[in-house]
Amino acid sequence: MPRCFSGSVNTVRIYNISPKINHDECVSIFNAAGIYLLLDVNTPDYGEHINRADPASTYHKGYVKHIFSMVEAFKDYPNLLGFFGANEIINEDSHKDVPAYIRAVQRDLKKYIAKHASRKIPVGYSAADVRSILEDTWKYVSCDQGDDGHSDFFGLNSYSWCGDATYQSSGYDKLVSMFSKTSLPIFFSEYGCNEVKPRVFSEVQAIYGKEMTEAMCGGLVYEYSMEANEYGLVTLESDKSAKLLVDYDNLMEQYSKLDIQRLQNIDPSTTSITPPRCSSSLIKSSGFLNDFDIPDFPEDAENLLERGVPGAKRGKLVEVKKTKVGTKVFDKEGNPISGLELKILEDGQSNSPGENTSGRSSGSGAPKPTGAAAKSVMAGLAPVLAAMAAAFSLLA
Repeated sequence: MPRCFSGSVNTVRIYNISPKINHDECVSIFNAAGIYLLLDVNTPDYGEHINRADPASTYHKGYVKHIFSMVEAFKDYPNLLGFFGANEIINEDSHKDVPAYIRAVQRDLKKYIAKHASRKIPVGYSAADVRSILEDTWKYVSCDQGDDGHSDFFGLNSYSWCGDATYQSSGYDKLVSMFSKTSLPIFFSEYGCNEVKPRVFSEVQAIYGKEMTEAMCGGLVYEYSMEANEYGLVTLESDKSAKLLVDYDNLMEQYSKLDIQRLQNIDPSTTSITPPRCSSSLIKSSGFLNDFDIPDFPEDAENLLERGVPGAKRGKLVEVKKTKVGTKVFDKEGNPISGLELKILEDGQSNSPGENTSGRSSGSGAPKPTGAAAKSVMAGLAPVLAAMAAAFSLLA
């Protein structure tokens, strides 16, 4: 089993996306910039998700058609990294049977992918950081029952490192201990506590440090655009302009300190650890489900599984002709950033710090790093910024 997806991959996670809309141009921009996608198949904004309070009521033909339509819409994009079958639906208040429905959704997606996609596409779960049931959650969704219901990867939405916390005070040390015997990739599917503002992102050094990379595979910062919950790195304005925030600069500064060569030299290819066989003995919490019999596939949806979703949109890459970003982008002080441009990469490549220096602030008072630091800082997020800005320009 692969321990991690790759030594150096730029990845964005996308929520609440519709499979009924054409995404070719947007996804092609990401692909041109070497950016991979992790997609949630559930779209709560459209009413398509597993209800944690009553999972049986939402697992039906209509729901299955929706998640299969997501596969159809994105399976042919080469920069699709994987699908999240569910996000944070196991917590202290969820119905006891929810874990079984997660395994059922993972099974359904993998069976559909095997029948209708030209390649294997990983399917996994994104968990809430509820420490009292986290280990049980991980073991339940990742053990082997011989039914394709196990996770191919495990994401953790964790906000336990706030401000200038430490490896120990944040509980990161306990996560490493918990996941040290993992047989599948584990990473932070969300991180970036905002209880202390501005965020300094000092956890980046721990996440990509030697201790944590023994058990985990980096993470995804939450989130790109500023919303009401105030986790954004960038403010998107109604006139389609974008402004970088101080959190963006702080994150870039942390990335510039990483030993990229060491991370690239970590061998992600194999591990001798195999998934444990599913057994009630894996589960420690008395209230957590320890039965691994999962719901049967909806009988009236068998045609969807066997023949595919009729009329489903199928995405494909298109040529990216416009590389200069038309969207106006400003630094945190309001100075325009000039020269922001997509660097189109060959298929299978990804951006790494030091390889792309596009985008410079024209303000006289703006910080101007020099030498290797300048390359690393600007390249750490510039390709992502360029791609996001270009994609944002397609909206409205």
